Amino acid sequence: MKKVIEIDKLTKDFMVGFWRPKPKRVLDGLSLEVTEGEVFGFLGANGAGKTTTLKLLMGLIYPTAGSAKILGKSISQVEMRYEIGYLPEAPYFYDYLTAREFLDYCGKLFKIPEDLRKKRIAQLLKLVDMEHAVDTQLRKFSKGMLQRIGIAQALINDPKVVFMDEPMSGLDPIGRREVRDIISSLRDQGKTVFFSTHILSDVEVLCDRVAILRTGKLAGYGKLVDLQQPGSKAMEVIARGLEAKNIEDLRRVTNSVKETASGVNIQIGSEKELGQLIATIHSSGGTIISVNPAKNSLEDFFSREKVAADSQ
Repeated sequence: MKKVIEIDKLTKDFMVGFWRPKPKRVLDGLSLEVTEGEVFGFLGANGAGKTTTLKLLMGLIYPTAGSAKILGKSISQVEMRYEIGYLPEAPYFYDYLTAREFLDYCGKLFKIPEDLRKKRIAQLLKLVDMEHAVDTQLRKFSKGMLQRIGIAQALINDPKVVFMDEPMSGLDPIGRREVRDIISSLRDQGKTVFFSTHILSDVEVLCDRVAILRTGKLAGYGKLVDLQQPGSKAMEVIARGLEAKNIEDLRRVTNSVKETASGVNIQIGSEKELGQLIATIHSSGGTIISVNPAKNSLEDFFSREKVAADSQ
């Protein structure tokens, strides 16, 4: 697969302090690659270095060491920016402009012809569900509405690679679902999407691969299936139709029994225990919904990394 983002030992220090400022390393030797047509999730807690990385890639700040390429061109090359889109974490736009005027202004920056610009603006306003506010000044927009316009401006030039910093920020559940659908549609068009987030459920739904950043260093990197390795031999069973007494009986078989919206979630240490568990559920009048190998979620991975960081 063609590499569209190549980051090599990217490092950033900021000077902190007043009288005797000292360098503080915010990003430490980050190296990763993103291939064409994938949705790549960039994960990390607040302060991990996600936004710093995106600002470096966008040329808004300069690296202390290391390098990066986008579409085979150095991030220092201005020409490369005609082929990428960028949504910042907290977008702030000229708030006296209307949505139409702002997108028209962005289109002019990319030297898009007027006829194509008008067509593109109409398509994008429909895509982000903002047709109703096309002639409303941005100062009257809510945070979620500004986020939608931010997504539209990131796509105005029909970019090959789209960078998004916390794209679900400020959105309600329906808005988040719509943004996920937009990102999925971009992948269907063959575009590459690189977005940062700390919302793990969005990553699990969308991403082909992820990188996990911890205190400026790469803590995990690869396909979701690799980061979510099944436990050694653990099994997960979901059952319904069990009464409280039956659930207590199951807790005598295994300590890992949880009542959830989807049913009773039971985890056992190995497949050897599965037969006894199934027999217990059937004899109690319950119904088995699913039986799967237990796997670690990204949240489990994230938590382990935090524990590892705290213990250092």
